[in-house]
Amino acid sequence: MPPNPHNPHAKIGLLAGGGDLPRLLIQACARAGREVFVIAFKGQCDVATVDGVDHAWVRLGASGTAIEELRAHGAFQLVMAGRIHKPKMSQLMPDARTLKFLLGGALNKGDDSLLKAIIQNLEAEEGFTFVGVHDVMPDLLAPEGVLGHVLPDEDGAKAMHVAVHAALDLGAQDLGQAAVAGAGGVIALEDRNGTDAMLTGLKGNAAAKGCVLAKMCKPGQERRADLPTIGVATIEHGAAIGLKGVVVEAGASLIVDRAAVIEAADRLGLFLIGAKPFEARP
Repeated sequence: MPPNPHNPHAKIGLLAGGGDLPRLLIQACARAGREVFVIAFKGQCDVATVDGVDHAWVRLGASGTAIEELRAHGAFQLVMAGRIHKPKMSQLMPDARTLKFLLGGALNKGDDSLLKAIIQNLEAEEGFTFVGVHDVMPDLLAPEGVLGHVLPDEDGAKAMHVAVHAALDLGAQDLGQAAVAGAGGVIALEDRNGTDAMLTGLKGNAAAKGCVLAKMCKPGQERRADLPTIGVATIEHGAAIGLKGVVVEAGASLIVDRAAVIEAADRLGLFLIGAKPFEARP
């Protein structure tokens, strides 16, 4: 019989994509004396992330292999962390288990609906339990209020209001989590390429100057996967295109290395705010 997956001290099975978040989660588990086994997705997870950590490299389409590895290593409590660049179907090369799941209609779902379907399948059909990154590292959750020393001016507050509602409208369609807007309207919406791609795509666009980036949870989002996340790079990309500030959903978004992010925002002159959706208005 497998161990109780609801045990808060159970071994974690980390489904790892790219970026710093998987590495930080591994470090947090090490500090807590909690065992981790990593499914490192090929072409997604950084090699340095799994240095010295028990792991297996698995391609995205090989869910059968991933499940067998997790079971063999006694990791029945799962957490997803890190960026995943979704491959085309022609690149996925799904195994039998993955193909069965995809033929069940998953290909027609938006990102959040797809993640919900993956979690439901792994819990109901395979006997795993999912937790969120914030369950393991609650200190990553964005607090409410102004973070740092820069405050929004009147135009910044108006832009924040527009951007938040644009991000929420986008999320309600399960199309993305982020929007860039000024007081006069929206100039960019996030797509599957992510926030950094949206921001770098605005480089040289004069309309971005004085705008605000908002990253919000999708209404009804599965919060155990893909919470809105920002890091130092988000602030740097925003400053490079002339943004006034960044607003994230308090209690429902992640700030990776909060102290460094706040320092970068102060140094580059951007305001950084954690707000509930109904509070993000001028």
